Amino acid sequence: MLAIIGGTGVYSMDQLEVIEQHTLDTPFGAPSAPIVRGRMGQQEMLFLSRHGAQHHHLPHEVNYRANIFALKTLGATQIIGISAVGSLAEAIAPGDLAIASQYFDWTRGRRAQTFFGEGLAVHVSTANPVSEQLSQWIARHAATLGIRLHTDVTYACVEGPRLGTRAESHFLRQAGCHLVGMTNVPEVFLAREAQICYATIGIATDYDCWMDDPSKHVQATEIFGLYRQSLARVEVLLQALLADERPHEEPEIRTALQYAMLTPDSALSEQQRAWISILQR
Repeated sequence: MLAIIGGTGVYSMDQLEVIEQHTLDTPFGAPSAPIVRGRMGQQEMLFLSRHGAQHHHLPHEVNYRANIFALKTLGATQIIGISAVGSLAEAIAPGDLAIASQYFDWTRGRRAQTFFGEGLAVHVSTANPVSEQLSQWIARHAATLGIRLHTDVTYACVEGPRLGTRAESHFLRQAGCHLVGMTNVPEVFLAREAQICYATIGIATDYDCWMDDPSKHVQATEIFGLYRQSLARVEVLLQALLADERPHEEPEIRTALQYAMLTPDSALSEQQRAWISILQR
């Protein structure tokens, strides 16, 4: 099943025919908001607002583990995220869409990064953290609709909630990053630990603050204004996607835990076995 994680400004989906709403608790706490199961086009899907229904969670406050675990519990095997991003590349103009294929983690360790630990040793490969099938599916529909979308770019995730300094912006550019945001890590990596295919549609709202022209530097009011203008195109793109059949799920993602667990099953508690069995579905 496909799940949508809505970022800033995406707290519901107007075209979604609601089937039921789930308020879950998980071994990792409560998700950001109730999860909606509904139907749009030919697809039954799940929807979760990343920051909560009233946008009350800052990026470092989002319970990413609970969000991903709850979606997996409800049957999600593919996730499309929606996120506001800053552009670190002149070619990616404000208003453009982009799908990252790589991630650079520049957070500060305040976020729970993994489902594992505390007696459970698991090392999941994230060399290619994004679903190529999902990315290509999104890109094909964007091209058909004439929506400008960049692919094969790198997303740097920063801690926030403050916006970055010019020194930080230049550092990330020199590290080979094209986008900067605050929410996709650890979300993308937790999705892999849950054996869920993942891709995010990033909406470029600004050029961060690396340009010499101060008028191009990011301001919060500009971020949200440009983001709202771009959401209409994202909604059109999502409607086209949900009117189509979902792409294939990569076997290597859907079996990511098969050889990653080092701790033997005999050493696990019954509680650990119960929630790991959900991730292994």
